[in-house]
Amino acid sequence: MLVDHHCHLDYPDLARNREDVLARARAAGIGRMVTISTLIRNYDVYREIAEAHPEIFFTVGTHPHRAHEELDIPVAEIVRLAHHPKCVGIGEAGLDYFYDKSPRPAQREGFLKHIEAARESGLPLVIHSRDADDDTAAILEEEMQRGAFTAVLHCFTGGADLARRAVAIGLYVSLSGVITFKKNDALRAIAADVPMDRVLVETDAPFLAPEPFRGKRNEPAYVVHTAAALARVKGVTEAEIAAVTTENFFRLYEKTPRILAEGVAA
Repeated sequence: MLVDHHCHLDYPDLARNREDVLARARAAGIGRMVTISTLIRNYDVYREIAEAHPEIFFTVGTHPHRAHEELDIPVAEIVRLAHHPKCVGIGEAGLDYFYDKSPRPAQREGFLKHIEAARESGLPLVIHSRDADDDTAAILEEEMQRGAFTAVLHCFTGGADLARRAVAIGLYVSLSGVITFKKNDALRAIAADVPMDRVLVETDAPFLAPEPFRGKRNEPAYVVHTAAALARVKGVTEAEIAAVTTENFFRLYEKTPRILAEGVAA
């Protein structure tokens, strides 16, 4: 089986025909999906999606684009919300200097708050980092010295130095459909160097559809194309990359059951 550990099933492009989207994911062998929070105040939306489908789990957190909107929510509240049995991660949170939709001080404050929530809850932090490699790496290294936490750099598009520094402190690196893009040899070279026990695959649906669907709406079923591209980069079979990334998922998102409630084995 494969896992899409990062998608946005609440977004209108997927919500309007969600049951069909999920049916295609199941047919493609996608055994787990995590729908990712971008706004804590939408918590009930993510929770309800996860509660309605045994193979779907969710996170709680504020996207850096909206960081300035939720700085009033304390760490204790994030941790409290994370107690739900199907909430398996914190975030996505981090730094986005490409769009700069939220003031950078607010992004940093929100990032630090989510790191603390990950530390206190014991759940992995889902990190969004775009055009902010140096600051992201420095914050992660400094915070790891203050107290351990687990995390993944989702939809990795950063440089080799960020990937190396993240892996050095025990983080995971997740590849999206971007790795399939024809002119992205630099990202494929970085992915080749990430240790096999630290790599994940995702869609970030409905965004960033992989080849041969680039430019169209993305969906969880398409993670098979990202996994196939990663297998080629690593020089292993698609079955091997599926096994490795699935095992890595369960190691990172350890709150996620390997056997679903109705008894379907992982």
